[in-house]
Amino acid sequence: MCRFLAYRGSPILLEELVSAPTHSLIDQSLHAQEAKTGTNGDGFGVGWYGERPTPGLYREVCPAWSDENLRSLCAQVRSGLFFAHVRASTGTATSRSNCHPFVVGRFMFMHNGQIGGWARLRRRIEAMIPDELYTSRLGTTDSEAILLAAMAQGLEANPPEALAATLAQIRGMMLAESIRDALRFTAALTDGETVWAFRWASDDKPATLYWREDEAGLTIVSEPIDDHREDWHAVPVGGFMVAREGEPAALGPWSRPLAAAA
Repeated sequence: MCRFLAYRGSPILLEELVSAPTHSLIDQSLHAQEAKTGTNGDGFGVGWYGERPTPGLYREVCPAWSDENLRSLCAQVRSGLFFAHVRASTGTATSRSNCHPFVVGRFMFMHNGQIGGWARLRRRIEAMIPDELYTSRLGTTDSEAILLAAMAQGLEANPPEALAATLAQIRGMMLAESIRDALRFTAALTDGETVWAFRWASDDKPATLYWREDEAGLTIVSEPIDDHREDWHAVPVGGFMVAREGEPAALGPWSRPLAAAA
């Protein structure tokens, strides 16, 4: 499974979280400790908000640990809201267009999980994407399809509800096809101002997700990036977080998809 990191707070250099810590995301690309596989070498990506309402994006197919440009970029770019992701493919091709984060307009999204039976359901799930957004479908991953399908469910108005409705519809397809593999959704989403993070799975076994909030801001990670594990808090199974400017991060249950997947 993939590893990712999201940050919202005072502007900092990306390297402070992505590359400098002892168990940074770059280190996790080779030595993940809380994933099914310790290596996440099927590409990477970073996305950040700066002077424009839409994010900057750098994605590559080489492993994060071997890309000198990534370290150089992280040492120079400062942002108050950024995502970073290292990928372990669940079956789709290793290509730049399949690397996270994914961007649609002002929204940026990354995912650690799967749609069970994706190959069987891909055509029907892609049919959930609105015609006017289908040209934004650049890759072949289930993750990008979820984001684009959620746009049709009102993502711009209410992201948690839109994503829940999308997953409920996908789960219904899986049940109709008697697909036993799980639907797993550990993810982060932002519109450039608010950050949402989710941890849910149809089998109650979602990928790990932790958070830490200090005077600088909120950091959300797949696994702790340093040795101070006592500072990190697990997002509960079925939980989600929301962080808005000027407010402390809020943590609560995300019950609708749980009910829909029963």
